[in-house]
Amino acid sequence: MHILNQGENHWKLRIESEDDLWVLARLASNGRHLAMLGERRDTTTAESGSRAKAAERKKMWIELRILSTEYQSYSDILRVHGTIVQAPMDIGSHHTHLIEVGDDIELTANEPFPDFDATLLKDAVDSSNKSNIAVVVVENDEIILFEITSRGLREGATWTMRGGGKRGDVRTSESVAQSFQKQVAKEILAATSTELPMILCGPGHAREKLKSVILDIEPERTLRLIATSMAGRAGANEIIREGLANEFLQDYAINKEMQLLEEVWARISSNGAVAYGQQDLARAMEEGAIETLLVAIDLLRNEETEVDGVMLSSWIRGLDDIGGKLVQCSTEHDAGEQLMGLGGVVALLRYKMV
Repeated sequence: MHILNQGENHWKLRIESEDDLWVLARLASNGRHLAMLGERRDTTTAESGSRAKAAERKKMWIELRILSTEYQSYSDILRVHGTIVQAPMDIGSHHTHLIEVGDDIELTANEPFPDFDATLLKDAVDSSNKSNIAVVVVENDEIILFEITSRGLREGATWTMRGGGKRGDVRTSESVAQSFQKQVAKEILAATSTELPMILCGPGHAREKLKSVILDIEPERTLRLIATSMAGRAGANEIIREGLANEFLQDYAINKEMQLLEEVWARISSNGAVAYGQQDLARAMEEGAIETLLVAIDLLRNEETEVDGVMLSSWIRGLDDIGGKLVQCSTEHDAGEQLMGLGGVVALLRYKMV
């Protein structure tokens, strides 16, 4: 993310990565205004009669009052739906901005942006110089390509030999497996840039065979082999959770979130200094016991979420008075999903409450 201009309630931003689209989807909340260059059909250019001419599509600056957003973690487009409040035509009509990497947008709030939005924006700017990491989870009959971003785990492609049918002889099976790995290696290399760090992981020794195949095709590619106890998405999550690639992930938000959430699970299992559930969280805030508050990022922006009868986004302001730290957690990885299982808000405490 690149900040072109930043005021109290007006930000002009350039989208530089798919992660930035993910962040903007959280910042572009209902009721705020988003403006960018878009297209509308100019009906004044249309002709009636037997030789009707279609209305021309014209580029223009369009400002929307946001009604909703749509973004999938595997997508490269953020859709922002709203009603037009400023444009050369069609004021009050519905419109959808399709935001892609490289676009410039302006985001305006009715009041100064809250600190947690400013922090999210700063994190996006700070992570803009970090490359994503390719993680290939390898089994003999299935290979899955993932991408670790600063905020989550994105599944790319899956190649599999699994299916029905009779088992052939060993020689035929080995020949098929070699052909399978060679084809997959070519497609992985085509889908990832040379500069992208790549980790091959999984149980067994299939990852070592794939490494040899990849290096035969592209000898200059830098690869890291890591053994994991699990395959599939669980194996990719194990890389992050167990700190098996900290030399790559040390400064990534997802790594810090995972470490904090692992500390949460450890304290819960030992009945330690941790609080969750509205009653305990309210008491911990009142006593000034909260050291670090972990909140699911989307829950923080949900106006219906409350703690002790107070909207969550307002309740967290109490952290400033007690010197507590707020960490906004993505739910795009397994630990984030587990956080939602505890209500989406957990506090690591300075001491165990009696």
